[in-house]
Amino acid sequence: MQTETTQAQGNYQAVTRAISVTVAPEFLAAESDPERARFVWAYHVRIENTGPETVRLRRRYWHITDGGGLVHEVEGEGVVGEQPLLQPGMAFEYTSGTPLSTSSGIMAGRYTMETPSGERFDVEIPAFSLDTPNQKQRLN
Repeated sequence: MQTETTQAQGNYQAVTRAISVTVAPEFLAAESDPERARFVWAYHVRIENTGPETVRLRRRYWHITDGGGLVHEVEGEGVVGEQPLLQPGMAFEYTSGTPLSTSSGIMAGRYTMETPSGERFDVEIPAFSLDTPNQKQRLN
């Protein structure tokens, strides 16, 4: 299965099997405390079904790496308490967040989708950079 990944103006996008995942991270200075090594980001996700088949998002998996190389993995059912059904042409959006103990990091992952016939397949969540505003934006 081929995935196309792009990045433009703070948005990161990957398209797998006609499912487009776009992520826009944002540093939350008001919730961060650099003196206590606490840096917090929100990330807004848009999942759009540009294909011909209906799919339901069943699971998520996140691979989070901080600026020091420490890895944290998160997986579970759905997203933000939901398992959205995406008919052709429909989109689902949500916002979530993550704290790190360093001023930069990177996140990537996958969603497991399911068709009405029960077929499951993974959709790439594009790797996206978490950087504080004074840092040069880069994929770590």
